[in-house]
Amino acid sequence: MPGGRLTKEDRRQIADGLREGLGYAEIARRMARPTSTVSREVSRNGGPNRYRPERAHLATAQRARRRRTPVQAPRPAEADDAAVREFSEQFIKLLVRTGLPRSSGAVLAELYLADSGSRTAADLVQRLQVSAATVSTAVNQLETQGLIRRERQANSRREHYIVDEHAWVRATLTSAQQVYDLAEIATRGAEMLGVDTPAGARARNTSQFLEFVGRDMIDSVERWRKLLAQQDIRD
Repeated sequence: MPGGRLTKEDRRQIADGLREGLGYAEIARRMARPTSTVSREVSRNGGPNRYRPERAHLATAQRARRRRTPVQAPRPAEADDAAVREFSEQFIKLLVRTGLPRSSGAVLAELYLADSGSRTAADLVQRLQVSAATVSTAVNQLETQGLIRRERQANSRREHYIVDEHAWVRATLTSAQQVYDLAEIATRGAEMLGVDTPAGARARNTSQFLEFVGRDMIDSVERWRKLLAQQDIRD
């Protein structure tokens, strides 16, 4: 059913389409699914060259079951309030330089500096001295980019916003999906304009570059995951 969860057969169709060299849009049309569903599925599970339907189905099931509990870790005694404030400000400035609004950077910094890596909306409003609407906008943007996640903890009505050691992995995969989406629209532009025209050739070259970058981002995540797996085995 369009919009529902992908089945094993759906994932086999995606794999078959990738082997045929089809674009995400064509695969999605054959499945009567949104193109974004296909691109997100592939980017989350190894990219177009490493997508395996059985592994993707298993990984999705594991992600659905996995619920991580933030690890409490004591802050070093020498990290006094003044030093923490200075570090936070430097961190926020760097985040702003990457394109994040200052309010989003402040929320992310606050989560990183919390021992639990977790805050509620009320916590953020109080600690940052901003409105609930400002926190809501910042949280939505950070979640869209994969930098934070939210969960409702047991015996609590409040949602907790969480940053953990996997935040940048999620953010990289989210960025890879966005890059693939840009590559797809560039490919459509090349087809519309014709690759024999200067504009069409430019669009084609842009698409090829973006697909190259997207694959490289996903490959980097896979190498990192393998490294972590090897460390877990040694430990």
